[in-house]
Amino acid sequence: MFNPESFLEFWTYNPTNPLLFTSKGFLLLFTLFLIIYTALRKNLSARILYVTAFSLYFYYKTSGIYFLLIILMSITDFTIGYFLHREQRQARRKLWLLLSIVTDLGILCYFKYTDFFAEIVSDLINRPLDVGNIFLPVGISFFTFQSMSYVIDIYRRQLTPTRYWIDYLFYLSFFPQLVAGPIVRARDFLPQISQKPEVTDEMFSKGLILILIGLIKKAIISDYISLNFVDRVFDSPLQYSGFENLMGVYGYALQIYCDFSGYSDMAIGIALLLGFRFPKNFDLPYRSATITEFWRRWHISLSSWLKDYLYISLGGNRKGRIRTYINLLITMLLGGLWHGAAWRFIIWGGLHGAALAVHKFLLSRFPGMKPTSEGMSRGRHIANGLLTFHFVCFCWIFFRAADMEIVTSMLSQIFTNFDFQLIPAVLEGYWKVFAIMALGYLIHFLPMNEDKTVGYITKMPLAVKVVLTVVVIWVVMQMKSTEIQPFIYFQF
Repeated sequence: MFNPESFLEFWTYNPTNPLLFTSKGFLLLFTLFLIIYTALRKNLSARILYVTAFSLYFYYKTSGIYFLLIILMSITDFTIGYFLHREQRQARRKLWLLLSIVTDLGILCYFKYTDFFAEIVSDLINRPLDVGNIFLPVGISFFTFQSMSYVIDIYRRQLTPTRYWIDYLFYLSFFPQLVAGPIVRARDFLPQISQKPEVTDEMFSKGLILILIGLIKKAIISDYISLNFVDRVFDSPLQYSGFENLMGVYGYALQIYCDFSGYSDMAIGIALLLGFRFPKNFDLPYRSATITEFWRRWHISLSSWLKDYLYISLGGNRKGRIRTYINLLITMLLGGLWHGAAWRFIIWGGLHGAALAVHKFLLSRFPGMKPTSEGMSRGRHIANGLLTFHFVCFCWIFFRAADMEIVTSMLSQIFTNFDFQLIPAVLEGYWKVFAIMALGYLIHFLPMNEDKTVGYITKMPLAVKVVLTVVVIWVVMQMKSTEIQPFIYFQF
C-alpha cells in the first residue's frame, strides 16, 4: 500500500538516516539509476546531466542544503581556471591561483575550523566565544582538495581546463567518491567523461568483487567490532584492563582500515560498473616494513596529494636535509589538521611527520637501509613490520580518542594495569569479536593476487556471480546493526 510519508522521506534529507552505500535504500536507488544510465549510454549530454543531477541528489541525502557548496565551488574554480589558463603574465597568474586557494580554504576553514579557532581564542581571552552551531558538510575536505588540484594543475600548465562548466560539476560531484574519496585528480578523470562508457567483463567482475569486499569489510568486520568492543573501550578505558585496552587499539586499527578501505573499494567498484576508473586508495598498508612504505600504501590519494601539492610546494627535498625534515613535519601536521579540528589530530600528524623525518635521516646515514620492504630479508621484514605496525597503532590512539584524557587513561591501563590473569575470561567473553579480528588480520596478511582473483571471477557463469552477490548481501544483512553506522571518514 502506498505510503505518502515514506515516499516523501525517501526523496528528502533526513539527518538521522543519511544515504549510505551499505543501506537498502541505496541498493534500490542505485539499481534504478543504473537502468536509466545504461539507456543513456550513447547520449553524452543527457548522460552528463543525469549523472550530475543524481550526484547532487546523493549529496543532498547526506548533507541537505549544503549540496549548494559543491555548485558554488564548481562555479568559482571553473571560472578561475578559465581565466588562469588564458593569462600569460606570471604575476596575474599567481593572483588567480591565490584567489582560488583563499576561496576554497576559506570555505573549508569556516565549516571545519571555526569552532577550533574560537576555542583557542576563548582560552586566550579567558571568555567564551559563541560562533553559533556550524554544521560540518560531509566530505567537504575531499571535494575541496579535488577542486584545488584542478586549479593548481592549470597553474603549473599540467592541465588544460575543461570547456564546459557542467563537465567540471560532473567531476567535482561524481557520487561514488564524493563524500569519502578517493581524491581523484581532474587530469585523470575529465578525459573519461566524454568517452562512451564501456564496461568490459573484467571491469564488471572487478567492480562486483570490490563492492562485495567493501560490504564485508564495513558491515561485517568494522561495524561489528566497533559496536561490540572498540567503542566501549575507547569510551571508558578505565573500566577495562590493560589487555582489553590493547585489544581495543588493535581493534580500532582494523576497524578504521576496513571502514575506510571498504568505502574506497565500493567507490572504485561502483565507478567501474559505470565505466570509470579510479586510482587504488589502499594497498595492504599493515604489511609495510617502514613508515615511509605505510604512507605509500595508506590513503594513497591523500598522501600523494599532500606530496604533490604541499610537500613539493614547500621545497620538498631540494633545499637541504634540515629543510626536508621540516617540510615533512609541516606536511604531516597539516595532514593531521585536514582530518579534524582538534589537537589530537595535530599530534597524530606530528608523530607521523617526525617518524618520516627520522626515517629519512636514517636512510641518509645508513645507505644499506631499505626505504620499503622490497629487497628486505624475511626476518628483517617481519621485525620492521612489527615495529611499524605498533607505531601506527600507538598513533591511532590519538586519532580515535575523544580527548587527551582518554589517551592518557588508555596508555596508563596498558602499561600499569595489564591484568594477565583476566585474559582467559576476556577471550571467552569477547570470543566472537576476537575471532572476527583474527580473521580480518589473517586475510590482510595472507598473500593474494588481485588480478588472478578478478580473472577467476570473470570466468564464472553469470548465475554464479548472482548467487555470490546474493549470499554476501544476505550475510551482511544478518550481521548488520540496526543502528546507522556512517563511514568514519564522513566526518572529514
